[in-house]
Amino acid sequence: MAMFDKLLANLKNSRKTIVFTEGTDARILEAASRLQAEDLMDIILCGNKDAVLAAAKAGNFDVSKATILDPLTYEGFDDMVKCMFDLRKGKMTMEECASSLKKSNYFGTMLVKMGKADALLGGATYSTADTVRPALQLVKTKKGANLVSSSFILFREKDGKEEKICMGDCAINISYEDTVDKATGAVTVTAAQKLAEVAVESAKTAAFFGIDPKVAVLSFSTYGSGKGGTVQLSHDAVIEARKLNPELVIDGEFQFDAAVSPVVAKTKCPDSKVAGQANTFIFPLIEAGNIGYKIAQRLGGYEAYGPILQGLNAPINDLSRGCNADEVYRWQSSLQVWLNNTLKQGNFALFF
Repeated sequence: MAMFDKLLANLKNSRKTIVFTEGTDARILEAASRLQAEDLMDIILCGNKDAVLAAAKAGNFDVSKATILDPLTYEGFDDMVKCMFDLRKGKMTMEECASSLKKSNYFGTMLVKMGKADALLGGATYSTADTVRPALQLVKTKKGANLVSSSFILFREKDGKEEKICMGDCAINISYEDTVDKATGAVTVTAAQKLAEVAVESAKTAAFFGIDPKVAVLSFSTYGSGKGGTVQLSHDAVIEARKLNPELVIDGEFQFDAAVSPVVAKTKCPDSKVAGQANTFIFPLIEAGNIGYKIAQRLGGYEAYGPILQGLNAPINDLSRGCNADEVYRWQSSLQVWLNNTLKQGNFALFF
């Protein structure tokens, strides 16, 4: 796949260490074996050493160069517990921190937080919530971010051509409400500002994967043709996103047909620079986003990669529990290139 070939070509420029939280999973071991054979990165596998090696042997996977770390026997465990206790600032006791860190999702995240690893990939068996929760508690959001969000990159080959689109948020934010100061009652962050942030971050993700983002903020209305529901939220999010990034090509609110069909766009919004040619789609509710990407995947023939977590201080990413080893391999490879670029540029600048 050309999209990932371009990413892989950049991997050896800056070697990084990646931690896999599910070290005994056959899909993880197969991907780690391939990454090791190609000498693309340093690998940490979380889990009991004997169990990891037994699983690797059973699948005939060579992970001899990988570092295997067991939370239950890790030499730096006490320091890790103290670090987590300090990070939680009284929200957890030392005993609760120790209990959490015996689980590889927390253990792996703390390895990233303490600089023992550069990035993490989990979710082969953990739920998205179990991958995101430690990241929010320990790695936390990057400066200026009001929330963590996600997007999916969807790819297919049709008539000999690559087609790529981006969809967000399909996995993290159930809905968008105003954030209100409990003491004063003042609104500190509006729902529209939050959705706008998702749009801006998703556009950066799209650009990273070689998509020139034309962002459509979706609803069941086009330019005010409908009322109620999410219409005002999507409309206002476009305005807020333009404030965050005046150069961003974004428009809405749009119904999906107006966003993708030139014929419909010509009728409903002929002057739009996005309508009829959108490739980055922002959903106002998780129900719509999650259903939408799965329809594209199952009926449209797209391969879906994600959810890609946006807004965190470090690359912590989530796998679908239905992933295969090839998806893990490609995803981990792209994560390292993403990491390299983030460290050099301080953002998700275009790689292509």
